[in-house]
Amino acid sequence: MTRTQKTVFILVAVIALVLGLTVNKVLTSKGQGDPTALLDAGIVLLPQSRALPELSLIDQNGQTVAVDQLKEQWSLLFFGYTFCPDICPATLAQLRQLQGQLPEQTRANLRVVLVSVDPKRDTPEQLKKYLAYFDAGFIGLTGEEANLQKFANALSIPYIPADTSQENYTVDHSGNLVIIGPDGTQRGFIRAPLNNAKLAAQLPGLINPLK
Repeated sequence: MTRTQKTVFILVAVIALVLGLTVNKVLTSKGQGDPTALLDAGIVLLPQSRALPELSLIDQNGQTVAVDQLKEQWSLLFFGYTFCPDICPATLAQLRQLQGQLPEQTRANLRVVLVSVDPKRDTPEQLKKYLAYFDAGFIGLTGEEANLQKFANALSIPYIPADTSQENYTVDHSGNLVIIGPDGTQRGFIRAPLNNAKLAAQLPGLINPLK
């Protein structure tokens, strides 16, 4: 190897090292952690964060909430409904259990939000009563069908509106969770079914400290 070749080789090695450290710093600063471990836990992060639509819904206390202002904490959004016979109560119970498995700082940085896909029956009062069975800190959102559909579609969690003329109707919807960052943007998904043990191991590294 000539002197010139050695110089080029050293320069390439230094550049590769710097790039490697830079990429690692970027991934670490974003709190992404080990991609393999995250995927194994069902956590799928978007290549780029996604802005939420500018629309308002109503929470379980009857207050107006701008969905693009879900900030300052990380949020896990679940699209479901209070008359759901199976997946919704099971998922909310799992989320309650998951919170108990998380460190105190992680719990303080995380909110759980149920977004209704059944606005006809899910009034604010109904949401508040229902969520109290699981955790008084859980938030419920409802509103006009058009706004709920727009919100769900923007987050890639579409659902099929029910035929509300039928008695005891059900609503077809996804069991996946949406991850919203403290900047109010969508960061990714958590795939159903939830694995609490793996999520409890990965979520603290993802959301602590707030990023």
